Amino acid sequence: MEWQGWFALILCIAVLATLIFTRIGPHLVMLGALTILSASGILSANDALSGFSNSGLITVAGMFVVAAGMHASGAIDLLVTALLGRPKTVRGAISRMFFPVVFLSSFLNNTPVVATMIPAIYSWSRKIGISPSKLMIPLSYTAILGGTITLIGTSTNLIVNGQYQVLTGESGFSLFSITAVGIPVAIAGFLLMWLAFPKLLPDRTQGQVFSNLREFTLEVSIAPNGPLVGKTIEQAGLRHLQRVYLVEIDRNGTAITVVSPEEVLQGGDRLVFAGDTDAISDLMRINGIVPSTEEEQTQAFTMQHAERRLIEAVVSPHCAALGYAIRDARFRSRYGAAVLAVARNGERIKGNLGSIILQAGDTLLLEARPAFVSRQRYNKDFLLINDLNTESPRHERAYVAWAILVGVVAAASFEVITMLNAALIGAGLMIISGCCSANQAERSLDLTVIITIASSFALGMALEKTGVAKYLAANIVDLSGGTPWLLLILVYISISILTEVITNNAAALLMLPIVLEITEKASLSNEPFVFAIMMAASASFATPLGYQTNMMVYGPGEYRFTDFLRAGIPMNIMAGVVTITVLLIGWPLTR
Repeated sequence: MEWQGWFALILCIAVLATLIFTRIGPHLVMLGALTILSASGILSANDALSGFSNSGLITVAGMFVVAAGMHASGAIDLLVTALLGRPKTVRGAISRMFFPVVFLSSFLNNTPVVATMIPAIYSWSRKIGISPSKLMIPLSYTAILGGTITLIGTSTNLIVNGQYQVLTGESGFSLFSITAVGIPVAIAGFLLMWLAFPKLLPDRTQGQVFSNLREFTLEVSIAPNGPLVGKTIEQAGLRHLQRVYLVEIDRNGTAITVVSPEEVLQGGDRLVFAGDTDAISDLMRINGIVPSTEEEQTQAFTMQHAERRLIEAVVSPHCAALGYAIRDARFRSRYGAAVLAVARNGERIKGNLGSIILQAGDTLLLEARPAFVSRQRYNKDFLLINDLNTESPRHERAYVAWAILVGVVAAASFEVITMLNAALIGAGLMIISGCCSANQAERSLDLTVIITIASSFALGMALEKTGVAKYLAANIVDLSGGTPWLLLILVYISISILTEVITNNAAALLMLPIVLEITEKASLSNEPFVFAIMMAASASFATPLGYQTNMMVYGPGEYRFTDFLRAGIPMNIMAGVVTITVLLIGWPLTR
């Protein structure tokens, strides 16, 4: 290799190390790599930016909007309500849940599917008397398995197909090309969950972490003619209390949220504090504060205010406040939201909220303005799992949304039009028909995912153009002695490990040019190896950090990290064994 090759290889190693050992967002890391490759002249501007015009990426964006239409119209709820029923056992509940979720995830991005299903499955589990902890991990795993069944089931399959077309010049794969691999893996996954998960998963039945707002909110009033009237929050000594802090002032039915220290108190103001409920006596010692009536306390957090949303959110691994205490992170000024409670490992953390150090996977109950939800669609500091004041679905459009989805799948399946055009037309129809608003469609576009994918193309292309892929492929082929089945196993294991520590899309795009060079060098058919990339990149079960849907169910299921290891490692092994077996039996490895 010449210097460009060594430079690209060192940059690739640096990118992997940064993704594994730092909290810098993958989109920023990949954009940095793209900038370096373009500025150094290793890639031309067209090559560096080619990912942003890749057909696979645009198809992903279109399917995000189609999924938004299914979500906003209540079309997913329609299927769920019809099929869940009232099973008596955990195995019965897993069986009822598996088939609608695996079907939906086969044709929609699994993130909105899981986001829609979490509150539905939670409510359903309580109705049938089964702990949510028995069903939330199966929900995530089923969505992952469903995504492997078709080419549009997960963004990984689409972008691998798109880059495969660019690197090989071939037409790519059809919608159901990978189905013969995905269905056996999904069936084996279902059997493993049905047989083992009722015993493997914990039974945590203490109820919803944030089910009773009274457990962590304290409500008091300002005496109408008391000494605090006319004073600011700071002057009244309400700004730096040790065990609680002021969240909101309710003044004549109007909520003042994210309260400023300069806010002037008025007689009759109802003050809502968050924190340790045992600290009520500290508040009552302050002259001028009187108890709220029982009726007022009941109403304070159930009244609808246009400027307030109650939101459950999970702290993502890329959150800027990670590792900081809530107060030190300046949470309210940074995010425009107040933390009402924090749950970790399924249990609400008691004590002074301001001193809690945030960790990835913590579930927060937030009071925020409506803009918080739209901002987090882009920032991804938090994974929104339950917007408790969300707008009602447009149920009258549910059947229209189903018709559009079926049309998109049929058109792509019979190759009437390309998958790209089917996704774009489907996205347009969802907006035109009113299944989702333009604003909802815009919010559905996960920009951090799109930027990460598009930027990852540049690094993969650099590995191919500078000869790094050829160099690594030659060494891997020599290491395996050119044995086809051993090469297939090595490819699967390498990508499976990478997926657990970096994003699945980045892992797939980095390995694709290397794998294509391996098949070229060893004179092997590239199709089974590309399918191995798709399956290994998606089959990430062993940690809550490995796949976004795992992180989303972490809090609602009241899980601990070890719960994912106990359930996920057998799933990873199962997926690998079944995938490799099916590929060895069903596809000739040699040309």
